[in-house]
Order: sequence, then structure tokens, then C-alpha cells
Amino acid sequence: MVFLCGRQATEACFCCLSHREPTDRTQKTDTTTHSDFAIAAFSAIFPNSYFTNHESLPPFQDSFSIFATAFPNYKETLSKANGIRDTEYPHLADHVCFDYSGVGLFSHSQMLPGSYSVAASPLFRISYKPASLKSEVLYGEQETDFESSVRKQLTSFLNISADDYGMVCTASRTAAFRLLAESYPFQSNKRLITVYDYESEAVNAMTERAQRRGAKVVSASFSWPRLSIHSAKLKKLLRSGSKEMKGLLVFPLMSRVTGVRYPYLWMKMAQEKGWHVALDACTLCPKEMDTMGMTLIQPDFVICSFYKVFGENPSGFAGLFIKKSSRQVMDTSLLARSIGVVTIGRSLSTLSPSVDDEIELTRSFSGSLNSAQKLEKKEEGETSEMIGPSLDTVQVTREKGSGFLQEVDGEVEVEFRGLHHADSLGLLFIQRRLRYITNWLVIALTKLKHPLSGKGNSLVRIYGPEVKFDRGPAIAFNVFDWKGEKLDPSLVQKLADRSNISLSCGFLQGICFRDRKYEQDKRAVLQKRAPGLFVSEHRKWSRNDLGIPVVSASLGFLVNFEDAYKLWAFIARFLDADFVEKERWRFATLNQKSIEV
Repeated sequence: MVFLCGRQATEACFCCLSHREPTDRTQKTDTTTHSDFAIAAFSAIFPNSYFTNHESLPPFQDSFSIFATAFPNYKETLSKANGIRDTEYPHLADHVCFDYSGVGLFSHSQMLPGSYSVAASPLFRISYKPASLKSEVLYGEQETDFESSVRKQLTSFLNISADDYGMVCTASRTAAFRLLAESYPFQSNKRLITVYDYESEAVNAMTERAQRRGAKVVSASFSWPRLSIHSAKLKKLLRSGSKEMKGLLVFPLMSRVTGVRYPYLWMKMAQEKGWHVALDACTLCPKEMDTMGMTLIQPDFVICSFYKVFGENPSGFAGLFIKKSSRQVMDTSLLARSIGVVTIGRSLSTLSPSVDDEIELTRSFSGSLNSAQKLEKKEEGETSEMIGPSLDTVQVTREKGSGFLQEVDGEVEVEFRGLHHADSLGLLFIQRRLRYITNWLVIALTKLKHPLSGKGNSLVRIYGPEVKFDRGPAIAFNVFDWKGEKLDPSLVQKLADRSNISLSCGFLQGICFRDRKYEQDKRAVLQKRAPGLFVSEHRKWSRNDLGIPVVSASLGFLVNFEDAYKLWAFIARFLDADFVEKERWRFATLNQKSIEV
């Protein structure tokens, strides 16, 4: 037995429980069936160990050796992925980013091209467009060559047919949801069903707008403890009889916070029962739309968000894709003209390369934030709402040969190198890589136990799926002290930020405790939501005001094993009962703003 709590193996240690010894059959998880994946993973990763002291964690190289033995196919992904990461995203060497979702457009090297000085030459400009969603879909396809280039690259990457769908650009993901709610005919199709196990600013904006227009909003429930969809309830909602009891189903294929995956056949069932379907693709990993079977499902609406650079800048825009056969159903709304339809055009500096300006440095989304900034942080992949008539959202270098612009058939078009990197790796490569890292991290976190706590209290609790072949690359968790009391998720987030690890905070909601044996869990875990950014002051109380504040780690396709190990090592520091107090005094000594606890 190795790496327990710093004691000799001959000493008694009741906080360390045994698992089965690994065998040749269970050692290699790549060759097991889906149902045996969890057994094989648990048998191969620290099978006889719990860690009660952060200093007793195995070194990185030893941990990687165990990881690579458990998941031998991971090594096949190393060379290509590390080559892209090292050359195109060198900033990730010193920063661990677990707070991004959506699709990254550019690489970091495009922002810093070699020895060139950085100039303020926005590559394209986003401007408000005073048009309703319906008119934009019906008549807005008279686009410039530049807009056409952007649209073609994005639809191709997402595997969406331009023959079947039209694309409308919006200022943000929230604007796309709000715009759809303002344009959907809730007067006749009165119901809106949402399927989110966490509180979302975008979904809240949509439901508030829909309710003002007469919609009856209902939410799916999620069964404790794994937070899968409460199937009986959702089936009942979808089977409602009369036409006016139908409406719009808003459906993500994965929870951005917990990593729970939802079968896309729910969308098929909804369509067969007469519902319109909006697919939220913002939570999907790059290239996952390739598996969606768009020709089979063909949702009426698809929403996807795009950000600039992974780990550097999350501002960008969103795309609302509308099936051409469904566009006649949309209402023409005067209010929708001011909600967030935007147009993407070439900036003046792109057209005039002689223009030279000084760059305005943008603070990294994943960089060090103070408490106030953290509270105001938007959902991943979103820009803040635009105030003026236009906003330059992508700052790039304009020097010739910088790699931002390329000439195709005499027309200058954007080079979305971030999309090219995901394309070059491919869906199976990305899925396999994230599956291994995510499940290793789940196991590693559950191996942390408080010393001398009587019952061997766990340091970390995972919400949603644990080790599972098809779990998504997101983990919701909380950290507990030796007495079993939960630490404030925002405190964990702030301390992680001090260690150059970027995490998110979320609020799990709609949790259903169907079995009486979970009554104690229900009383212990549910909390009333504190007033926050996403909640309207005038909104009435609902059952979704009870939930679980959590820390969330979302793994992008550029995340590697070292990132996961760094997060594990950081969380393990909370095994020291004085860790938080030490951090407060350390930063006070350095003349930095102290962390409020």
C-alpha cells in the first residue's frame, strides 16, 4: 500500500480503505466494454490508496505513469495535441483553464505573431442590426463576401447544412436565447420546456421574456444523486394533448456544469409529439455536432457560441441557426429589433493596412480576478451587452503575414485557426482524450480524505455522474473541511485563481429526490439561492430557488493531464485544516488584497 498519509505501511490507518488489486484484465480500460469501464478505471488508478496529506500525493511523473497504464491509448494523442498546444497556445503552460465552453476561433499565436509588435487592428467589427429575427431569416441572406466567408466556415465546422439552415449572428448567447423567446409564437404555442440542471443567465433571460409574452414555462427535473433526467416527468410534459399545450423544447445534449449527457432521442420524441425543438449546442465539445445526426433530428433552432482564444479572451458572438422550413412560424416583433441581431463586417483597419494604432490590452477572462470581478463574470463564451452602435470584438495584429487573413479567390477571409486545430484532431481523438482525463480527475478527487476525522470524511463530493464511459468533460464538486462543513464555492474559486487555476461557480437546480432513502441528503445539500447576477429582483420564488452552489471544472479539448494533476494537487491542499488561514496571511504579508472568509 503506497502514498497513504505519510505513515509507514506497518502503521494502522483506519482512514484508508481497500479496493481490489488490479489485474491484467482490469488494468487496461481501453479494451473494456462501456459497462465495465468504471470497474476497470477504479481497479487501475490508486486502487489501494486514499490520500490524507497533500504532501503525500504521488509526484506528477508517477501519477502520469499510472494514468498512462490505465489508459494506454492516451499516449497516441500526445504528440499531435501537445504540438498544437505548445506552438499555438504557449500561454497555457503557466495557466490552467477550466472555465471555458463554446467554440474557440483563434489561436494565441495569432495574437502574438513572433517578434512583431502588437497593433490595434480589429479583424472584424460587430455592429447592431435593426432587424427582427423573422425578417433577418427571410431577407437577411444578402450578405457581403466577408460575412459569407465567416458563415460558411462556421456552418461547415458545426456540420450544419446551409441548404437547410439560415444563420443569424447575435451579440451573445444570452441575446440569442432572448431573441428566440421574443420571436417564437407563444400566443398559440403556449409552453416552454427547459432542460437545465444548473442556473443559466441565458435561460433565465429566455424564460422571463417568454412569460411576458404569455408562455407557461416548465422545467425538467433531475434525479438525485446522478442528476439524470427524470424521464417520467419529461415524457408526461411532452405528451400533453392539445396544440396550445405544445410549444418549444430547449434542449442541451450535455450539462455544462455536471457533465451529464442527455440522449438526443428526447428531441426526436418531442418532434413526434408536435413540439418545436431548440438545440443548445454551446455546451458541446468541438466536433461533437458530427455525431448529432442532424439529418435525423433536424431541430428547428440551434444555438452555438464562439469566443476568441481559449484561456486568453472569451469575448465573441453567438450564432442562431434556424431551419428554413420552420422560419414561417416566427413572429415579427418590433421589440426584437433592439435585442441583439448583429452584423459582422470588415473593420476599417483591415481595409487600410497603413492605419497604425496602439493596442488596448484586454484582461484575460481566465486571469487573476478580484472578488467584485468574479461576481460579475459572465457565462463562458459570451460578450457583455453592447452599448453603442458598434463594437470591435476581435483585436488582432495587422502586420502582413501575421496569419489572421488569407486570400481565397481574390477575397480576404478570416483564418479561424482554432477551428482548424479541432478539425485536425478530429472527434474521436478529442472524445477519447477528454474521457480519460475527466474520469481520472473524478477518481483522484474522491481519493482525498481528511485525516483523523473519525469517519474518514471525504474532502470532495462530486455531483452528477462519477466514473462513466460517456460522462461529459465537466465536473461539479464541493470541498468540505474536516468537520464535514462545506466551503463556499466562491472561496475555492478565488484561491484557485491565486494558483493560476481558473474554475467556475454554478448553482444546481431542479433536483428531485425520488427515493425516501435520500431524505437526509435532501435536508443536507439543498440551499436557498442567494440573490445574484442571474436573478431578477421582481421574479417570484420558485422551487428552483432551492439547489446546490458548486464549483465546476469544464475541460476543453486543449486540456492535458498535467492540468488535471495541478487541479488535484491544489484541491489536496485543503486537507491542511489551516490552509485557508495561511493563504489569507500570506497575501496580506505580500501587500495584496486579502481573501474574505
